[in-house]
Amino acid sequence: MISYLQVEGLSKSYGDLTLFEEISFGVGQGQKIALIAKNGTGKTSLLNIIAGIDSQDKGNIVFRNDLKVAYLEQNPELVNSNTVLNEVFNSNDPVLSVIRDYEKAISKNDQKLMNEIIDKMDQFKAWDYENKVKQVLSKLKITNFDQLIGELSGGQKKRIGLAKVLITDPDFLILDEPTNHLDLEMIEWLEEYLNKSKGTLLMVTHDRYFLDRVCNEIIEMDANSIYTYKGNYSYYLEKRAERIANVTAEVGKAQKLLKTEQEWMRRMPQARGTKAKYRVDAFHDLKKKAESGLKADSMELDIKSARLGKKILDIYKLSKSYGNLKILEDFSYKFQRGEKIGIVGKNGTGKSTFLNLITQNTDVDSGSIEIGETVVYGYYKQDGITINENEKIIDVIKEIADSIDLGNGKVMSASQFLEYFLFPPKTQYNHVSKLSGGEKRRLYLMTVLMKNPNFLILDEPTNDLDIMTLNVLEDYLLNFKGCLIIVSHDRYFMDKVVDQLFIFEGKGKMRNFPGSYTTYRFTKEEEEKELKKIDKQIKPKKEKVKPKQIAQKLSFNEKREFEQLENELESLNAEKKEIEKNMSSGTLSNDDLLEQANRFEKIVEIIDEKELRWLELSERA
Repeated sequence: MISYLQVEGLSKSYGDLTLFEEISFGVGQGQKIALIAKNGTGKTSLLNIIAGIDSQDKGNIVFRNDLKVAYLEQNPELVNSNTVLNEVFNSNDPVLSVIRDYEKAISKNDQKLMNEIIDKMDQFKAWDYENKVKQVLSKLKITNFDQLIGELSGGQKKRIGLAKVLITDPDFLILDEPTNHLDLEMIEWLEEYLNKSKGTLLMVTHDRYFLDRVCNEIIEMDANSIYTYKGNYSYYLEKRAERIANVTAEVGKAQKLLKTEQEWMRRMPQARGTKAKYRVDAFHDLKKKAESGLKADSMELDIKSARLGKKILDIYKLSKSYGNLKILEDFSYKFQRGEKIGIVGKNGTGKSTFLNLITQNTDVDSGSIEIGETVVYGYYKQDGITINENEKIIDVIKEIADSIDLGNGKVMSASQFLEYFLFPPKTQYNHVSKLSGGEKRRLYLMTVLMKNPNFLILDEPTNDLDIMTLNVLEDYLLNFKGCLIIVSHDRYFMDKVVDQLFIFEGKGKMRNFPGSYTTYRFTKEEEEKELKKIDKQIKPKKEKVKPKQIAQKLSFNEKREFEQLENELESLNAEKKEIEKNMSSGTLSNDDLLEQANRFEKIVEIIDEKELRWLELSERA
């Protein structure tokens, strides 16, 4: 196997915090490796060092010569003044440079430059490449190519960053949490894309289905060291359990032998001390081994929840619309104790609005929502809470309560509760700014659970949490006696925790699906196959039209109009989706809602008109 990367004796510390010490590993051509570790142990730091963004304290990093490497950071740095398309083509790659010039020529209506660049596009075989670029952007739900980067949300920027690294076809791809901010459909597309790719991959992800299906090797960072497993996530779980069992057995043997040695040390005559120095040294080594064990932090969640009465949450003929956009229509449901429901649906179909309705943050149009007197909501929101970065960790918890009731007569102080959630005493007086993204999420989770809720609503709870924390959270939720609603793109998490789904299908329709996400996905795929069969029988086959062919069969102005129509339709559809999102957010005033609804109707009319003209030109081309 050809070596692409060698990491040799790498160490990194921040003050008195050692992330890793003298670790070494290699990455060979074609390998797809996942890096697993707890939050705050240096996964992102390691990737940043490998990518040359950060520096190591000691050790070497050696890449193979002439290797094209691309890195997706957790928070990609993009140029806010660029348009989406300019930013994607903002690269030294020769093919991307030609496509960038081609796009500029179109925007300037420069016929002479167009003719020159068309030859270059042929030379670099860039026609298909440009289609690939737009296909990747489309799959990542990026359709408004003229929108400024500065106007995008953090999630949209992450997707632009992902598109940038994918379209360059790198030899070696480094990804830091690539599935964050992607919906389920996008994740499944990316999973398939990477599986088909012949490139080499090193990534950090908490998505266990994703790494199980994409990766063929796992590197675990634990106790400042690394352990390598030649297999997928399922293999890793099996072999890690064996490693822990072996270490535990060795420690057990060492502890038994230590008792014998301690007895000898007590009885050892002082006069013979120099003659038995080798045994004294061996004793200290043995003691160190016996005391080491496997110091894996554990977090057992057994937090008391408030008593839940007979009546929980009754929804009767609930309807909600924003103008002509229907979110829910005549939806009824009566929640039962212990139900665990997952919510699935595309963006803009009303998932967030539904959560706002049942928590009474948004008013209903018609129907009723009756909340039982004993219901105590615990609402974990995707955007988290605003925590003062200069505040101490322990003060964040003490502001809510000095002590926490765990039930069964057990009470914990704020400090003990933090330790319970893997924040040891020495870190509790650190400022929040020193925490990693995952540690901040864990702190936020504490603030929700410590209020003893009996109706939990979790909106994307898995983002940035490490796999160890997820395992513990899943166990807690499985034993949770109250009601649970989860919105999540983590299929493994959904399959493990929920037992039924609310599926938002759009146009006010929501159906209840009894079963896991995987069962639903399989059912949906079978339905889609049947629809495609019917569609094939009805629709005639369309011939794919390349820009070069369009240029030959249409006049220049018509070709220009054709190109502009494509851009305008993408922009209008993007605006339509943005309006749908705004109208379902529950944050707009009545006047703003009416204005947005009117604009929505106008956009639908314009799209219909422009699509007809596009079809006319397309047929002539």
